[in-house]
Amino acid sequence: MVARPARLTPPIECVRLHDADAQLDGVIAIHSTALGPGAGGCRLWTYPTMDNALTDAVRLAEGMSYKNALAGLPFGGAKAVLRKPAGEFDRAALFRAFGREVEALGGLYITAEDVGTSVADMQEVASVSRHVAGLPGRDDRAGGDPSPWTAKGVFEAMRAAAAVALGRDLAGLAVAVQGTGNVGAELCRLLADAGARLVIADPNPARRDRLARILDAHVVDPAEIATADVDIFAPCALGAALDRASVAAMKARLVCGAANNQLATPDVAALLLERGIAYAPDYVVNAGGIISVSAEYLGESEADVASRVGAIAPRVAALIERAARERRSPAHVADELAEDVIAGAQRVAA
Repeated sequence: MVARPARLTPPIECVRLHDADAQLDGVIAIHSTALGPGAGGCRLWTYPTMDNALTDAVRLAEGMSYKNALAGLPFGGAKAVLRKPAGEFDRAALFRAFGREVEALGGLYITAEDVGTSVADMQEVASVSRHVAGLPGRDDRAGGDPSPWTAKGVFEAMRAAAAVALGRDLAGLAVAVQGTGNVGAELCRLLADAGARLVIADPNPARRDRLARILDAHVVDPAEIATADVDIFAPCALGAALDRASVAAMKARLVCGAANNQLATPDVAALLLERGIAYAPDYVVNAGGIISVSAEYLGESEADVASRVGAIAPRVAALIERAARERRSPAHVADELAEDVIAGAQRVAA
């Protein structure tokens, strides 16, 4: 049922979730626990089949292993994917049922917000499970919605990547942002404040148009955003934005965004390199959210989060510089570095 093998190891566990009364239908994929418990958010989305949901969960869990490894976090990689029920449903009951499944794993998996879920959803999970983060913060402790930290990390990574790959600051550059949800919208605000010119696309017209009015952004159709005439393309929606067709027609010279699994197929990394388009690997760029989640779970402070998020930009710059020297894709360089971290932990545990 899985579309492709994992880059390092297959998922060590896939837990099927089903509760007819609560309309819970989904899966928790745990890819690696070499560095610690599997940590990754819970996604609620409309999936045509369970096979689609499982494929997404496996790819996302794999990405979390790599993301946590390069961010220096004491966690492995995992992800929960839930199929959104058709029509009206009891959201609180669904997430309490999900929380019971998380608790039953005894700390093997730590959950938090992701696409389609919120702080309120995680509070329902927390009513029945200890193994959850993304809850309201207290005093100067880490906590709350992690999406602003994700956006902050993406913005700083983009600024660093633009300096290395384009030799420019963000002021005056045109940036196409695909997706104006929590992370995409905050990224747009940061970019506007930095003097970038915005092109945006989102299938939600109310959300998109309101942001366009506030930030004086140019709106294009979602089908056109990847090939817009801009300097930087920022995928901030669902995955697979970069396929062979979109990269072949792309005018941007740098890709740096918040979406997970941006490469539709592994060979797209080589095509980006061939076309001279710099690529900031997604799981390095978008680590701000899991950094916040992990700090909350570990009882750390907002200052700890800020320090770790601040390390994302220099990490991205170093990856792009090394890849350019070696004439390789930054995606391949990042994969190797993450695999070394995970393999090192596996050797120590053996």
